[in-house]
Amino acid sequence: MTNKFSRYLRSKKKLIRALIDQLGTRYSYVSVLGTDVSGTTIVVDKSTANVVPSGLSEAGFVIKVFNGQIYSELSTNEITKKNIPILISEINRLAAHKSTIAPVKVKVLNEEPLTKRFVRKNKGQSYTVEEIISILKGYVMRTLMSSELAVNVRASIEMTEVSKMYMSKQKDLEQYYTWANPRCYVLVRRGDNTKYGYDGFGINSIEKALEDLLPAIDKSLKTAIELLDSVIPTPGYYDVITAPSITGLIAHEAFGHGVEMDMFVRDRARSQAYFNKSVASPLITMHDGADATFSVASYFFDDDGVLAQDTKIINNGILVSGISDVLSALQLGKAPTGNGRRESYKRKSYTRMTNTFFSPGKAKLSDMIKSIKHGYLLAQTNNGMEDPKNWGIQCTAQYGREILDGQFTGKIIAPVVMSGYVIDLLNSISAVSRDFEVIGSGSCGKGYKEWVRVSDGGPYLKAKVKIG
Repeated sequence: MTNKFSRYLRSKKKLIRALIDQLGTRYSYVSVLGTDVSGTTIVVDKSTANVVPSGLSEAGFVIKVFNGQIYSELSTNEITKKNIPILISEINRLAAHKSTIAPVKVKVLNEEPLTKRFVRKNKGQSYTVEEIISILKGYVMRTLMSSELAVNVRASIEMTEVSKMYMSKQKDLEQYYTWANPRCYVLVRRGDNTKYGYDGFGINSIEKALEDLLPAIDKSLKTAIELLDSVIPTPGYYDVITAPSITGLIAHEAFGHGVEMDMFVRDRARSQAYFNKSVASPLITMHDGADATFSVASYFFDDDGVLAQDTKIINNGILVSGISDVLSALQLGKAPTGNGRRESYKRKSYTRMTNTFFSPGKAKLSDMIKSIKHGYLLAQTNNGMEDPKNWGIQCTAQYGREILDGQFTGKIIAPVVMSGYVIDLLNSISAVSRDFEVIGSGSCGKGYKEWVRVSDGGPYLKAKVKIG
């Protein structure tokens, strides 16, 4: 890693300022977002080692203007002195286009003057690709030799460094930050019964990521072996305790997507009618924001040039705020929350979650387990879906551990699908633990596309859910 802001982007600043000045004679708002994201993914299993560019790698620019009626955007992979006239001509063509759809009436974005530089470097030792392959290969072989049930082990790490700059008539912002995402997948087999365990997390230290990956692999092997004896759950309503990864999945799916305020603009979210109303147990407080905690989605400013924030969405069970990109906030008459994010410079900005989590409570996990007469501790996020319009939810955990009369029985159910009505689930929460963890290992799509990195998590929750 370079641990430095992109030299390429900085070399373009004078040209971009000149472009903004020229466009500014015609348009009341002009901005340029520049991105330079690079990274490497290294994957090792028992027979192969692959080194490929990170799927997040990109370099390009987004030019945005407002002509008094509509905001128009042009993406380009290059800005040079020679192609500036071409870019201006294309922007003018886009801004003059007459759509068959009536434009939404919004005002010009008013920005306060701001110039800032942000840097978050990789912590600890750096490694060559060959050194990382050697470490990962050692982890794989060690795990394969530790159990005759292990069929294959995959260990990987994705390392990225992000440089972005946002320039407008009023702003000149730069940010540089790094992140490392180690992941593992362990496959086991007994006879014709095959199961797997997996794990992943994120941190801005390659050294610590590699150090913590080995115990994660050990845990995944243990889980996979236990799952060889798992059974399908009997459908019904149960008292459950959700581990932080499942708590995060609930936060993300149950109310995260439902308060993305570009959904309000399209009248696709039921939550817009519930502000200042009870939507959850009084024990529940929920946050989202790039500045709400430190994880994979902790940037310094969003792709709209809005500084990172900590947004309290639910406060003691009451819905108090949504999250927004700058244009949906403008249309709704709200202040933007710093949640405008693009999959890449080739994509538009949407309202997207960042670090989403429930706040910790006061309960002891041991007391929560003792309070369960018959239920399960659910762990390890698999996937989830939400219907923001009708508040339906479906979340899948890899497994659940049975609890009977306050003690674990040793029985494991898998997989576990929770479903139901969002408000019923959130109101059923009767205990929130002191333990707290936010996990930044995955990505989130807007519907089925527009993927961005997110984290989620929280404490252990005791709730009543429908398991199918």
